[in-house]
Amino acid sequence: MDRYIQPFIDVSKNVFKELLKIDIEAGRPYFSDRDSYPKWDISGVIGLTGEVSGAVVISMKKDLAVWITQILTSKEHQDFDDEVVDSVGEVINIIAGNVKHDLEDSFRIIISLPTVVSGDNHTIQWPQVNARIICIPFKIFNDKNFFLSVAIEVLNSIEHV
Repeated sequence: MDRYIQPFIDVSKNVFKELLKIDIEAGRPYFSDRDSYPKWDISGVIGLTGEVSGAVVISMKKDLAVWITQILTSKEHQDFDDEVVDSVGEVINIIAGNVKHDLEDSFRIIISLPTVVSGDNHTIQWPQVNARIICIPFKIFNDKNFFLSVAIEVLNSIEHV
């Protein structure tokens, strides 16, 4: 599992450092129940296909999404608008694209365009029933956090992440 999850941690740290000039701290990854739905306000989703099947999802509260957008656009934002949605989609797209590059030696992976879901009690429909969902909590500043959730099934193999 580590060889698949560590690239997601490393890339997420690098993306936040390079794109937003912020250091983030990864918590301990854990398996999540696909029926549990944390209270996030917005999630960016990237589907994975090719020699794997699955998805990568970044989820956060509205205030963090707005704050990230303000850094990226250098403009004031108060609520969800097109730029906030685009920013969350762009962050997950960059993370998934860089992880794809890091895992190219092991698998041929095709990533989808990002989809962003927002609103109270939104849910994620995971593409594979067999793949386990691994949640990686990240701390940003002292009082904010977000999660990167990963579900990958290696096709033509018994290995699941």
